[in-house]
Amino acid sequence: MTIKDLAGKIGTNGNNLSNKLSRDNFSEKELRDIAVVLNCDYDRIFALRDNGKIV
Repeated sequence: MTIKDLAGKIGTNGNNLSNKLSRDNFSEKELRDIAVVLNCDYDRIFALRDNGKIV
């Protein structure tokens, strides 16, 4: 799937999505929308940096 295709499916344009990809700057809603389009699960977690424990 191209960036343009994905952008259209999540309701934005290719330039905007490309910019967000390069900055790694997505809202949680955008991440959920992308997961739906890609038929993936999106899970949010917090993991402690010193030992990797998920909290």
